[in-house]
Amino acid sequence: MAFEVPPLPYAKDALASHGMCAETMELHHDKHHQAYVTAVNGFVEKDATLKGKSLEDLIKLSYNKPEMAPLFNNAGQHWNHSLFWPAMSPTHGGRMPGKLEKKLIADFGGVAQFKEAFKAAAVGQFGSGWAWLILDAHGKLKVTKTPNGSNPLATGEGQALLGCDVWEHSYYLDFRNRRPDYVQNWLDKLANYDFAEAKLG
Repeated sequence: MAFEVPPLPYAKDALASHGMCAETMELHHDKHHQAYVTAVNGFVEKDATLKGKSLEDLIKLSYNKPEMAPLFNNAGQHWNHSLFWPAMSPTHGGRMPGKLEKKLIADFGGVAQFKEAFKAAAVGQFGSGWAWLILDAHGKLKVTKTPNGSNPLATGEGQALLGCDVWEHSYYLDFRNRRPDYVQNWLDKLANYDFAEAKLG
């Protein structure tokens, strides 16, 4: 069965008042994400050994294999974006639920310290990539970053709770070249911390 772009969990203009306009969402979700999915389906269609494999299987299979880089990049970006959309909220973006807040205080020293670490990772990712809040194998929250279409699933660093897209197509219409402003706005007004808390289990 072919992979599909998941529908947005809100209207395309729902994040506009929080710093992500409808045009950004249309280009990002309908064009960029769709292009990744179309490419993955094309690779699977041409290679019988890939048919029937899950998206996660394709990512793990193609990670760190130069000859499979096109598959990895597109499968990774499909996985990343499928987490990105629900990791934002038009109604309670930026609101910090109690369980996650306690965990952030325990593991980072405070919510402010977490945001500083996350922003540093996102801004410090040279070129295209992602910043992540993950739960590592020892049950500790950590911030990490990955280039291009890579992610914590591929690297084995831990379970992704939140992922912020720092490819330019994610923020250029709204913030131009001001990536630090985009990331700060994302943390304060867009990030769905309830979604992250729910993934803690």
